[in-house]
Amino acid sequence: MKKPRKLNKPAPAEAGPAKLQEAPKAAKPRAPFERSRNPYAGRSHNEPPAARGGVHTKAGHNRPASRQANLETVSPSNRQLGAIVNRRAADRLRAGSVWVYTSDLESIELPKGGDVNPPALLPIADARGLLLGTGLYSPASQIALRLVSREALDQAGWLELLAARLKRSVERRKPMLSEETDACRLCFSEADELPGLVVDKYGELVVIQLLVKGLDSAAVRKTCVSVLREELKPAAILERPDPRMRELEGLAAPSAEPLYLRKGATEAGSTLFRLNGLRFQFDSNSGQKTGAFLDQRENYRATQRWAEQLGATGRALDVCCYQGGFALHLAQVAQRVTGVDASRSSLEVAEKNLETNRERMKAEVDWVEADAFELLRDWSNAHESFDTIVLDPPAFAKSQRAVEGALRGYKELNLRALKMLRAGGLLVTCSCSHHVGWAELEGTVASAAADAGRRVRLLERRGAALDHPVILTLPESEYLKCLVLEVE
Repeated sequence: MKKPRKLNKPAPAEAGPAKLQEAPKAAKPRAPFERSRNPYAGRSHNEPPAARGGVHTKAGHNRPASRQANLETVSPSNRQLGAIVNRRAADRLRAGSVWVYTSDLESIELPKGGDVNPPALLPIADARGLLLGTGLYSPASQIALRLVSREALDQAGWLELLAARLKRSVERRKPMLSEETDACRLCFSEADELPGLVVDKYGELVVIQLLVKGLDSAAVRKTCVSVLREELKPAAILERPDPRMRELEGLAAPSAEPLYLRKGATEAGSTLFRLNGLRFQFDSNSGQKTGAFLDQRENYRATQRWAEQLGATGRALDVCCYQGGFALHLAQVAQRVTGVDASRSSLEVAEKNLETNRERMKAEVDWVEADAFELLRDWSNAHESFDTIVLDPPAFAKSQRAVEGALRGYKELNLRALKMLRAGGLLVTCSCSHHVGWAELEGTVASAAADAGRRVRLLERRGAALDHPVILTLPESEYLKCLVLEVE
């Protein structure tokens, strides 16, 4: 194993040096919001079924239905405005889904000038003219409509509904905040009935992402800022665009200026936030998603607890460590921790996080910049051994077609990890691919265990933190899966 190279700033002697080791080839870091079925937490975008026919559009002159209207049908005159969907899409919507794919549109009728300036909202009806609800319209996206109401709704009604739902989602999260944890996801898109809206809190900063075309308006921004100021009184509210979603949705580039800055505040782009008592760096101009991964917060602490309980606190390895979440939690109980990631910039933030929390660290910590597959193959062949290994790779399955290849990737990582774990060791293995279900993930790990000749005991099945709720009628909301395993 190549000797790690020290960073410029040495660590205190009592905690051991922090190091950075380079490898010749680097895998891509975790990429936010790539094309995949899951639209949540900034990790992916829906891959639609194959197109099943064209979509007919026509400009009309009728006004959208008022929010007070409670229409049971869309009359022939009202059909000039809105979308007619096929039976498959209608059945999905009635069963609780909120998406309409472009390939499921029978026809779509826009108001006059709608081809140039598309409306944010459109009524949705089935082939018989029965109203299914009102959806946010995305003309450039493969998800053409995202349902926001089961009734007819105009713009004023939508803004009222947006404010009420955002306020409710923030109120749900307030009990999750404490002196030890002042960061969480305040709004989780479809899971909070606000498709395309993601809001994260990092200390006194709030970061918004508007991920669908129908939300891209000054009125929506003003409504969000008003609710967030009233509920949280933050120092600043920022909007962070997602380049991939901007391309897919045809979104305009937002202003770089804060949406809100408290009087007297001078710096809005960076701060420290707390998770489980540890302090982490936030920089609005770097990092994935809105700046950090908050969905693993409860799994960080669970991994630390299980390592202590099993006595697996000698040597720990955090693979795809990003900015050091698992590594720093383990460093409070382990003797030595190594974090591996392909992104040097992420490891540099991880080093800053280490220094910020140095007084709480028990372990010697080093960071390795490397391709996880190559490094684990080399280390397992060299008979390296660890007491605890965490695998938290990016989403391998960005579409249903990619699942087979993703499972091969998961098996390879788990196989190498199982070969390096000491008897009685702890393996925490994660998947953030919606398309990879629990049975597929567990079957893949079981196959790796058989090939490695190891007996594996399931301790826990875990998901995302509670601020990333799972909705039973929205299976896409259950994207993160975490298996906690004892390896004999």
